[in-house]
This record gives sequence, structure tokens and C-alpha cells, in this order.
Amino acid sequence: MSAVAHPKTGLCPFLPADAPMLAEIFRAAIEELTADDYTEAQREAWASAAADETDFAARLGNQLTLIGTLDGSPLGFISLAASEQIDMLYVHPAAAGQGIGAMLFDAVEKLARSRGASRLTVDASDNASGFFQHRGFVAQQRNTVLRGDEWLANTTMEKKLTAKESAS
Repeated sequence: MSAVAHPKTGLCPFLPADAPMLAEIFRAAIEELTADDYTEAQREAWASAAADETDFAARLGNQLTLIGTLDGSPLGFISLAASEQIDMLYVHPAAAGQGIGAMLFDAVEKLARSRGASRLTVDASDNASGFFQHRGFVAQQRNTVLRGDEWLANTTMEKKLTAKESAS
């Protein structure tokens, strides 16, 4: 019998020292995973939100931010602003489609429920809306947001958190 290594996924809380790695995940995800939906100029303007890592760290530190890891290496993160708004959910392109985003979302949904939230909302990019729709979110409205000199479209989506679901 031979031993088979199984990569171990995990969750950990955000620490300020994680900001440079999460900024890299943020930029890589935007650059590589959104090219079908946004122009290069739009992606650059969007990714510039992580250009100042001190500001980026402060943004994440002021929210409930969880990091998804594989064998201890950060591969994605999610942040919950206030108690109901998913502000950011990004997974490194090398780990896209491997369940890191789902693991992060499930953890935040469980935390939001435990804190009494009645819904979750997200302003989903065009490439992320399917991910959220698959998890029970419903589109509410289309938005156009200014990032630098570029206009980007996204969709506000909402998921109602019912008492019945929280009991399961």
C-alpha cells in the first residue's frame, strides 16, 4: 500500500501581514479570470484598488475577512462588510474551480447566519454572477461603477437567509 498525499484545505483569519499576498491574488484573479468580460483598461483600473497595500490591508482589516488555504498557502479570500455585504471574493487563477471560493462563501454564509443576518448581498462582476446564482443569489439590479477613469458593470445580487435554512 502506498501513501497518497491529499492537499488539505483550510480557513484562517486575515492578519495585516497577509495583505501583500492577498493583493497579489486580487490582481491575478482580475487579470486572468475576467478578460472575457472586461477590457484591459477596465481590469487595470479595477486591480488598482490593491496598488496601495496599506489601504488594501485597512479595507480587509475593517471587515470580516477569511483566507482560504491549500496546504497552508493562501489561495483565496472573502470579506464581509457590515453583516450582510460580501465586499470581496477572489481566488487565485491557479486554484479557480477547485472549491476554494465555495469553501470561503460557505463559511461566511454560516457566520452571517449565526450573527442574525437575514440576507447576503454582493455586487458581482459579470464573471462571478454565475457562482453566486448557483448559491441561491437573485439578481436585483445592474450597476455601472467608476474605477479610475473606467466604467465597469456589475450586478447587485441578494440571497435571503431564512430561519428554516439556518436550522439545517
